[in-house]
Amino acid sequence: MQIFQLVGIALVTAVAALLLKGTKPEIALAVTVAGSIILLLFAFEIFEGSLTIFQKIADATGIESSLVKILLKMVGIGYLVEFSAGILNDFGQNSLGDKLVFVGKIIILVLAVPILESVLSLVVRLLELV
Repeated sequence: MQIFQLVGIALVTAVAALLLKGTKPEIALAVTVAGSIILLLFAFEIFEGSLTIFQKIADATGIESSLVKILLKMVGIGYLVEFSAGILNDFGQNSLGDKLVFVGKIIILVLAVPILESVLSLVVRLLELV
């Protein structure tokens, strides 16, 4: 299972970073960032296989595929921002991590506008039928 690979990568990265932190803190930072990037690449590979499922759901429900893409972008941005902010917090950059989360929320809000427009349009059409 891939989860064991992911856990293994995370543990090896954490142990290596801890061992290097006392003697070479700059290398410990690089090891942590490299391990994090490897984890993200694995996650993208896993997620890529399930993208067709979302397209099938959009086709079956009649939802515009552009709205499904926006939803996936919003979820992806949320996860990526949270992941990155966690790394920043690990390195003592809590303030920068908080600002990254704030900016991520703004981006998600901006991306949500077309979805809101679609919902409002649907409500107007339903009210016209009544």
